[in-house]
Formats: sequence, structure tokens, C-alpha cells
Amino acid sequence: MAMHFDITDFRLFINIAETSSLTRGAERSFLSVPATSNRIKNLEDNLGMRLLERSPQGVTLTNAGKTYLQHARIVLAQLEMLTGELQQYAIGLKGQFRLQANTTAITEYLPPVVGDYLKTHPDVHIDMRERLSDDIIRSVRDGSADLGIVSGSVVTDGLQSVPLVSSRLMVIAPIGHPLLEKSEVFFKEALQYEFVSLLEGSAIHVFLSRAAAALHKPFTIRVQVASSDAIFRMVEAGAGIAVVPQAVYNRLKGQQNIGSCGLLDPWAVRTFQLCAQDFEGLSAFARDFANSLIAYYRNPLPPALPA
Repeated sequence: MAMHFDITDFRLFINIAETSSLTRGAERSFLSVPATSNRIKNLEDNLGMRLLERSPQGVTLTNAGKTYLQHARIVLAQLEMLTGELQQYAIGLKGQFRLQANTTAITEYLPPVVGDYLKTHPDVHIDMRERLSDDIIRSVRDGSADLGIVSGSVVTDGLQSVPLVSSRLMVIAPIGHPLLEKSEVFFKEALQYEFVSLLEGSAIHVFLSRAAAALHKPFTIRVQVASSDAIFRMVEAGAGIAVVPQAVYNRLKGQQNIGSCGLLDPWAVRTFQLCAQDFEGLSAFARDFANSLIAYYRNPLPPALPA
């Protein structure tokens, strides 16, 4: 039996899978719910198999649906790559690539490279999302991200990866705080105090919450803020202590009433890696960005002195 595939079906199915809902998938695809239901029914009839299981709670993918989703993402990614390759021949055609990175990479390591890249690629849009490293790896593997920047001991098997830079997590506290009597502490020692943290859902907040859970200790947050600058202001004001990357500390340590000590936990020293399914298989503009990022951190500024 011949199987016929349709780009609109691919996009619609991805939207349904990502929202676990026919209704929200229809909204994302700018289709009515009846039209969406009809397209999915015709798709399943054409393939001769069920792709979705429907329930009052939403929809879930069958095994066939999971396979269809994986290849739909790959096909659409290939089409985006084709668009990128043809960009140099078309006037006004815009390109796009999808980049996922954790909090530190987005705030500290990407800005100088992104700024220079966009000056030389004004018609390229970077779809940049903040994610945890494990989630980034899954996105790159399944094709929903072209490039990912991950850190720590996350397993990158099956992907190509290039190390960029290493960073250490540090504890910051007001001058005179008991933790600052040592130059280095374990995270479990810091957990006896209240913290200033980024908002729930930020990659570093989730990371530290998981680290505390692994130690079977509460991660007590007194104040949540939206930026690293706000963290430093709150710590300086005595609202709590915080854990920040050394790159953030080096940029913001001008505050006179804040001190720091290093974290001794093995996970506190993190190497950032750039990952892709295949660097040579990227679109031209995504490959240019990857090359720019790698070149920038192969010739970095002199390293900061250790804490």
C-alpha cells in the first residue's frame, strides 16, 4: 500500500504532540478543531494505523505515532536547511535555526558571539530557548533543536560535540557570613541557610533543586528574582546567600559587601559543550554560527583567577 505524506500534516501532528491536545494543536496550526480531526483521521486511514490515542485528558502517541513524530521533525528540519542553503540565492529570504542552552550559557557565553553573528547575518533569526542540559540533548537528538549548549556530566552519545569553556559554581554571601570563613564548601553546608534564587523554571533553579533533593535536604528560598544582577543586590542586602557561576561572579563582583567561596561538589565544575546531530549537515547559517562560537572560545580572553 502506497503511503502519501503531506507537509501540513507533519506540522499539525508536531503541534498536537507538543501540546498533547487536538484543540491546542489546531490553534497552533491555525485550523479549526473539526478540520484538524478530519486531517488526522485521513492521515491514519492513509497509513492504515493509529497514531494517536484519544482520552478526556487529551491525546497520547502510539508507538507508530512516536515514529511518525520523529521523522516529521527530521523532514521539517531538512526543509529548513534547504531554505538556508538557498538563502544566498534569494533576495530578502530570511533564515532561522533553533538553539537551546542553559541559563549560564545564555547570559554569559552567548551574548558576544550572538551580537557579532547577527551583524554579519542580519536576515537570520535565532530561535533561542533556555532549557536544562538533559532536555537540550533530547531536543537535539529528536531534531527539535539544531544546536545545543550543555554543561556538566550529561551524556552526549550519538551526537557530535565540541568543548567550549569550563566554569565553576560558587556561593556568594554578605561579608561576615559564616560560610565565608572557608575558601571552599560543599553544597550541603550551604543548604542550612536561606537562598536568593532565580525564578522557578529557570535552568539553574531546577538544577540546584535537584541537587538538594539528591542530598535529602530542603532548598530553602527566601527571595526569587528575575536576573543575576538582582541576585547580587539581594545578597548584598542580606536577604540570603546564592549559588552563581564564576562567570557571573566575575562580571558582577563590584559590590563591596559580597564575598564568595567555591563549591567542592564534583558537579560544581562544569564544561560547556556545543552539540549537534551532525555539524556538516547543518544549514549554512547554523553552521556559520557554530563555527563562530567554536572559534571565539578556542581563542578566549585570559582565564579569570580561581575563586
